[in-house]
Amino acid sequence: MTLSELLKQDFSPEFQFQASRSGGAGGQNVNKVSTKMELRFNVTNSQLLDDEQKRLFHEKLKNQINSEGELIIVSQEERTQLRNKNIVIKKFRELLIKALTIPKKRVKVTPTAAMIAERLKDKKKASEKKAHRGKIDY
Repeated sequence: MTLSELLKQDFSPEFQFQASRSGGAGGQNVNKVSTKMELRFNVTNSQLLDDEQKRLFHEKLKNQINSEGELIIVSQEERTQLRNKNIVIKKFRELLIKALTIPKKRVKVTPTAAMIAERLKDKKKASEKKAHRGKIDY
């Protein structure tokens, strides 16, 4: 399954959300309302990811996956549960793209004769400019 097809998948059945009290702005509201949202996604037991995608997840996001194979994403930026929930879902999608995007191989290019000549011409010009610095005739 390609990355674009995977992004169209609905991961919500595999999400586990947990709300708790958060710090930060909100005044007394912070002490009463659980607005901090935590999203847990079990990479190891996911039915939507194939083995290669799970391997890439574990390889690229190893610092964010715990010993049970769960990816944990937390948000306490906003003052409502719903906004924080939307933020953690957005962060999950960004991590999904980051983990499953395979970088293109760099193709080594040999410089052409014109490129080499241009570089040498620029070096010569810079050398002459520096050679004439600081020489004052009295």
